[in-house]
Amino acid sequence: MPNTNRPAHFWLMKSEPEDCSIDDALAAPNATVPWTGVRNYQARNFMRDGMQVGDGVLFYHSSCAEPGIVGLARVASGTRVDPTQFDPASPYFDAKSPTDKPRWLLLDVQALRKTRLLSLATLREQPALADMRVLQKGSRLSITPVEPEEWRVITEELLGG
Repeated sequence: MPNTNRPAHFWLMKSEPEDCSIDDALAAPNATVPWTGVRNYQARNFMRDGMQVGDGVLFYHSSCAEPGIVGLARVASGTRVDPTQFDPASPYFDAKSPTDKPRWLLLDVQALRKTRLLSLATLREQPALADMRVLQKGSRLSITPVEPEEWRVITEELLGG
């Protein structure tokens, strides 16, 4: 159950469209997909320590011809063990992750709607987004926090509500 006493939190979550696109997420049962394959400790810690059911998500396509925000989603579950770390056939296999103390977690993300593409160039045109983590040089994390004002600018001003 989400903590209703804390302020709303928002996140940007990157997915490679060939792994899981916004269309794939919307077509999944209940429009919900497990967010597997996170293999960065900081991103894992955001999931484990910061993300809660109901938090807003900017669904971002990365490693593609036109990277950018392509949809809105929400965190739909708490964290649990990511089974792909134990599957030798998975690209996310981690031979060093012990089964009795797994390193990697996942949570479920529910896609709410597809949006028009908000490219990095479009985001950079907005002075209010200048400090957004995804726009910082060297930013490669697959999950980053989004400030409430950044969320508002993107969802209300750029996407029109």
